Amino acid sequence: MLGILIALLSGALMSVQGVFNTAVTKQTSLWVSTGFVQLSAFAVCVVMWFFTGRENPMELFHVQPKYTLLGGVIGAFITITVIKSMGSLGPARAVMLIVISQLIVAYVIELFGIFGVEKQPFEWRKILGMAAAITGIVLFKW
Repeated sequence: MLGILIALLSGALMSVQGVFNTAVTKQTSLWVSTGFVQLSAFAVCVVMWFFTGRENPMELFHVQPKYTLLGGVIGAFITITVIKSMGSLGPARAVMLIVISQLIVAYVIELFGIFGVEKQPFEWRKILGMAAAITGIVLFKW
């Protein structure tokens, strides 16, 4: 149950963040806004590190596989693409398409066991669920 609540909170925060970032971008620029988002996120992480377990940051050099360290780079492009999509589509449409894309990519990752994720069997009900979500987007847009 806690996982469900955290996931719902994550989605809500992502939507609010996208709206905020889009507003900042309109008053500054895409790269200034994105840089500020990443810098402020880093500052929050440093502060929280002081109040939690204080794990050794040098452990990052031992992470395997190394490509998993690209999360921050991907995060910058997530910020940019969310800002651009919300600016051109509006928050509701952009978030619906973003969620559908996340769902499809996550299922493909599970289906083929990509990036070390445990491979899952193909299930028609998951395909039908994605089709229902896509139908919902079409209905919402219409």
